Amino acid sequence: MARKRRLFGISWLKGWPVLGVILLGAMAGVALFAGGVTLMHKTSDSEFCVSCHSMQRPLAEYQGSIHFQNPAGIRAECADCHVPPQPVDYLLTKAGALKDVVGEIGGKINSEEKYNAHKLEMAESVWKTMKANDSATCRSCHSFDAMDTLAQRPEARQAHPVAMRDGQNCIDCHRGVAHILPDMSDSNASGAAQLLAAAAHTSDKATRLYAVATQPFRLAPESAAPDGTLFPSTEITVLRRDGEQLQARLDGWRQQDVPGAIYAAPGKRIMSAVLDDAAAKQVVVNGGQTDGETGQRWDRVSLTLWLPTRILIDDRQKIWQYAAGLMSANCTGCHGLTALDHFTANQWIGVMKGMAPRTSLNEEQLRLLTQYAQKHASDSINPQGSEQ
Repeated sequence: MARKRRLFGISWLKGWPVLGVILLGAMAGVALFAGGVTLMHKTSDSEFCVSCHSMQRPLAEYQGSIHFQNPAGIRAECADCHVPPQPVDYLLTKAGALKDVVGEIGGKINSEEKYNAHKLEMAESVWKTMKANDSATCRSCHSFDAMDTLAQRPEARQAHPVAMRDGQNCIDCHRGVAHILPDMSDSNASGAAQLLAAAAHTSDKATRLYAVATQPFRLAPESAAPDGTLFPSTEITVLRRDGEQLQARLDGWRQQDVPGAIYAAPGKRIMSAVLDDAAAKQVVVNGGQTDGETGQRWDRVSLTLWLPTRILIDDRQKIWQYAAGLMSANCTGCHGLTALDHFTANQWIGVMKGMAPRTSLNEEQLRLLTQYAQKHASDSINPQGSEQ
């Protein structure tokens, strides 16, 4: 019996080192895990995020937003918008943030000039991520199911049911909610270049075309000076082609006693073309109607003209896609994306002129965007764009 106790004791004592190693390993694992969680948490709070000098500009923008101060007293911290809550996405985001550390060490945005130079690049990176994850950080606080749309502002009350129905992404409409939008000039110009490139590949068999940009036209191909100007998105019907030029017919409406302009619809200031005196005399009247509200007489007219083929495209949806991108990129800094049918065609003119100084749009882009809004306005013939 004594021998058994001795053997049992020796065996039990020999097991202690193994148990000790396991216990120490477990304690180290718990400590490492707790330390990692603490590190992740501390490097995600807003105090840490804005501790670098280069973050003072975005901090000031954030402090001026509704996410920082609002009537409800609910504040969205940096991580609430920039770090997805899902475990895998969370870890990938934290790992990807190492590039920001490298950038800070290298002084990538340590001055006002450098910050402005890289702001669009940084913003587009965030927008791309939010687009890919269906705005997961937004949805961690905002839920369509919890929204009382009837209590929202008129614009939101109209837009959110559409977003719910179509499965839209939050970032499609809300880009400047916490930071001032960057200068979108380069992005706007890139879209215009892509549209012109698409026009260059338009089939020479197409008979119904649309102008992708404002373009002077001539009554005869050999004319030295233009006889008027065609506006972007205007539809023309091809009559014949001659190399890089084509003869086309422009159909539209002209207000009586205003010979120098052709509009897309009666009673609506949707400009299709402006004409000089010679072109105005060539306009053919094909009937008309009187506006019941204003008593104004509108004539249905047509004009034969010559245009270069390089500015014409056979798919107007490509023009609208570019215009929709302009609106999304330039018009969401102060509010969400306004529904196109929120205003009438004529009201959109004043809205666009009033908002233009707050955007990066040039005159040509503003003209196209106005056409886009007007032709999808509440009183347009086909407000949903079904005619396209």
